[in-house]
Amino acid sequence: MFGIDTHKLLQQFLYNPQEPLIFNSGLFLFLFAAFLAVYTLLHKTYRPKLLFVTLFSLYFYYKSSGIYFLLLISTTVIDYNLARLLAQAIVPWKRSTILAFSLITNLGLLGYFKYTNFLHEIFSGLAGIEFQPFDIFLPVGISFFTFQSLSYTIDVYRKKIEPVPHLLDYAFYISFFPQLVAGPIVRAADFLPQLSRPTFVTKEMLGRGIFLICTGLFKKAVISNYISMNFVDRIFDAPTLYTGLENLFGVYGYALQIYCDFSGYSDMAIGIALLLGFHFNLNFDSPYQSKNITEFWRRWHMSLSSWLRDYLYISLGGNRKGKVRTYINLFLTMLLGGLWHGAAFRFILWGALHGLALGIHKFILSFKWPALQNQVLQNSSNLLSTIITFHFVCFCWIFFRAQDMDTAWQVLSQITSNFSPGIFFDFVMGYKAVLFLMAIGYVLHFTPTQVEQRAENWITNLSLVGKAAVVLITILVVIQTKSAGIQPFIYFQF
Repeated sequence: MFGIDTHKLLQQFLYNPQEPLIFNSGLFLFLFAAFLAVYTLLHKTYRPKLLFVTLFSLYFYYKSSGIYFLLLISTTVIDYNLARLLAQAIVPWKRSTILAFSLITNLGLLGYFKYTNFLHEIFSGLAGIEFQPFDIFLPVGISFFTFQSLSYTIDVYRKKIEPVPHLLDYAFYISFFPQLVAGPIVRAADFLPQLSRPTFVTKEMLGRGIFLICTGLFKKAVISNYISMNFVDRIFDAPTLYTGLENLFGVYGYALQIYCDFSGYSDMAIGIALLLGFHFNLNFDSPYQSKNITEFWRRWHMSLSSWLRDYLYISLGGNRKGKVRTYINLFLTMLLGGLWHGAAFRFILWGALHGLALGIHKFILSFKWPALQNQVLQNSSNLLSTIITFHFVCFCWIFFRAQDMDTAWQVLSQITSNFSPGIFFDFVMGYKAVLFLMAIGYVLHFTPTQVEQRAENWITNLSLVGKAAVVLITILVVIQTKSAGIQPFIYFQF
C-alpha cells in the first residue's frame, strides 16, 4: 500500500563497506533511540543490561567492519582467559610467558592487518621487484581495542587490578560501543568498577552528556566535514595548483579539521556514555592552547598519550636510567606512536619529529631562566611559546595528512617559494564560508574554560523540553550544512 521496499529496508541493517555506522548518521540516531527504549527498561538490572549492551555493541561493530567483528570476540575471549591464568600463576616465568602470549596475540593481530603491506612494500623495494599489495581489509578501530585489551592484561600482570569474574563483564568493557571504534582508550581500572554500581543518570550527567553530544556533532558534522570537503581535501589532493598562501591556510584548516573530527567523536562518545550512566575520562583539553610540546601531548588524545607513557615509555625505562636514555626513550615512544597511527614512513617521520621536540623541550627545562621570573616577560614568553608550539604542530600535520612524502614536500615548497600574498583578498572572497567556519572553530577552541562551563551549566538547567530543543536545533544545523554522503571519522582508519 505504501510501496515500502522490504528488501531495501533490510539492507540498511546489514554491513555496507561504503556506509559504516557512525554517530552522525541518521541510521545511528534511529538505532540509538530504539536502544535507549530497551536500555531504560534494563538499566537497573545487572546481567541483562550487560548482555543487551554487549550484543548491541557487537552489532555496532559489525555495521562498521562486517564479519571482522569476530576478531573483537576472539580478542575478548583470549585476553579474558589469559588474565585469569595470570592471576592464578605464581611462578614468575609462567606469568611472563602468559603476558608474552597476550602481547604476541594482540600485536600480531594488529601487525597482520595494519603492517603486512607496509613490510611487503619495503621488501619489494629492497628486492627490486614490483610491489603488489595484498588484499587485506583493515578492521575499523583495531588499534583502539587491541591497546585497550593489552592494558588490561598488563595491569593484571603488574597486579594493579584483579581480573573480572565473568566473561560478560570483560566483553562489555572491551566492546562498549561509544568508544569502540575511535576511542578514547578506556582503562580497566577506571571503567570496570562502574559495572557493579547502580546505573543512574543525574541531572548534571544528563546536561553534560547533551552538551558534549551537541558540541561534538557540531565540531564533526559542521566544521570538520565542511572545511574538509570544500577546502582542505582540494589543497592536499593537488598542492601545486594552489599558491603558498592557500596551502598555508590548508594546513591551518587541517589542524582544525582533525581536532574537530577526533575531539568531536570523543565528545560524543563521552556524552553517550554519560546518558547510559558511565563516565569516561576527558580525551582532549584545548590542545592548541599549549605553551610547549609536552603540554600539547598532555592535552591531545590524552588516553593514547597516557597509554604510551604507562605501557611503553615506562617499560623502556622512562627517566630512571639517566638523561641520555630518557631522551632515547621519549624518541622511541613517539616514533612507535607515529607507527601506531599508520603504516607509512610519513607517520614515522611525524612521530620522530614529536619525539625530537619532546626531547629538546625536556633538555631546555633542565636550565633555569631568571629573566622569565618577570611577569611581563613571562606573559610575552607564554604567548610566543603558544604560537611556536601551534605552528610546529601544524608543520608536523603536513606529513600526517599528505597522501605521500612527495605531496608533503609540494605543500612545503609552495608555502616557502610561491606564497603570493597579493591574492589574499581574492582568496578570502572565494572561500568566505570556509574561512568563516575556520574562524568560528578557532575562536571556540581558544574560548576560556569558564565560558564553556557556563554554557554546559545553562543546558543542564534547561527543562527536558529545552534540552530536546537544543538537540533538535543542532540536528537542523547539521542537516543544513550536510555534504553529499557521510564522512567517516578520520581516526576510523587507525
